[in-house]
Amino acid sequence: MRGRRRRAREPDPVPEPFTIDEEVSHLTRIRSEPTQRTLGDFRPGHKRAMSTLELLSGRESGRMRSGGFSTADCAYTARKHMPTKGPWCVDDMNSEAYVSQFSSDGSLLVAGFRGSRIRIYDADNGWKVHKDISCRSLQWTVSDIALSPDQQLLAYSSLSPIVHIVNVQSAGKESQANVTEIHDGLEFSNDDDDEYSFGIFSVKFSKDGQEIVVGNSDRSINVYDLRANKVSVRIRAHAADVNAVTFADESGNVLYSGSDDNLCKVWDRRCLAREKPAGVLTGHLDGITFIDSRGDGRYFISNCKDQTIKLWDVRKMSASIKGRQPRFFDWDYRWMSFPSEARHCRHPNDQSLATYRGHSVLRTLIRCYFSPVHSTGQRYIYTGSSDESVYIYDMVTGDIVEKLSWHGSIIRDCNWHPYNPTIVSSSWDGYLARWEASGDEDDPCLLTENEQRTSPYRQSYTRHLLL
Repeated sequence: MRGRRRRAREPDPVPEPFTIDEEVSHLTRIRSEPTQRTLGDFRPGHKRAMSTLELLSGRESGRMRSGGFSTADCAYTARKHMPTKGPWCVDDMNSEAYVSQFSSDGSLLVAGFRGSRIRIYDADNGWKVHKDISCRSLQWTVSDIALSPDQQLLAYSSLSPIVHIVNVQSAGKESQANVTEIHDGLEFSNDDDDEYSFGIFSVKFSKDGQEIVVGNSDRSINVYDLRANKVSVRIRAHAADVNAVTFADESGNVLYSGSDDNLCKVWDRRCLAREKPAGVLTGHLDGITFIDSRGDGRYFISNCKDQTIKLWDVRKMSASIKGRQPRFFDWDYRWMSFPSEARHCRHPNDQSLATYRGHSVLRTLIRCYFSPVHSTGQRYIYTGSSDESVYIYDMVTGDIVEKLSWHGSIIRDCNWHPYNPTIVSSSWDGYLARWEASGDEDDPCLLTENEQRTSPYRQSYTRHLLL
């Protein structure tokens, strides 16, 4: 009996080549590469990349007619020293690290952990604990944290409609909610909502420190006026959870939001008619997990469960959604692997400027960021990943320029120091770890393979068995 003819295996789809909008590519190069004036001083007519040594020796020998480096020259020099050495331990906790953030001047690092713990570290003084905070009324975990621009107040949220505020510059090192210090609660729910009517996923201070914006599981964006002590704006923004919201720039007038409805939206508070956004940006195929603004009111990036980061220009937004949002596959990112056949799917109406691939977004709302202005000219995009690594992409080429791997579990958050070549990774293995451009390999804080683990519980359980 003749066997069945086998169907020929369809070849895997060929990944599309990386492309980026020429304007943003040009603007990024201007901010992160030697200026034409510098190139003219050193080697007229030649475009070959210059080394740091060549720049520094040229300046010292007086070959620079301007007499000094521009901000772009400084960024080009500094970004050559990537924080890839290590990691060294900042802290080792018995619960998963969920969120972290440097202060604007880099002197403080704030980290929130599953359960009810937040720690603030003095980055200028050996990473010593500046404040140890036991939180109030948390559901499951600290979902987000935000430090005010003056570094006086810390806002923290959980899966409830309340954001708590604590003074991080008060005298006591220990801050136990409403025992040693008062943690004021800002109520975001309506009068008819119950105590846990929705959870808050995203919290941000305005640049003047007078407002706090949140995104929540009630599909809404709320703005709290700290001077008036009330919610001043309520927007039913999306058709699903709002996982990410942030201010576009220092003015505080424009907001960006991202949701599990796959959409990024732009909101102008000066013209909020019938809760209609100023524009919509389509291109993602699954829920957005995080948004970071470039700070110029024009560009931002979003991380997504479709395993991509996308770069956006708000000038390309549409007034409304065109057609139904496509869904090419059914899966649940909280416990399933990403379908291999979906890896190269494309949105038919993709409005993004560029797409970055390589990292993975599974089980939790993993975050991504632009690299610092001062030390890199925002040349890079970096992100945590569920494959236990930090990925650093070249924004202009789309290449993965570095992959930092040591942790034994998901890296949900990571933060690049605003001035120094330091990255801190925050992992579900309970470690806060720092990566440097250089460091002492004999330092006892250097983490080794023997200290790796998938969960802080596993290590504590093993220790218990040995006792």
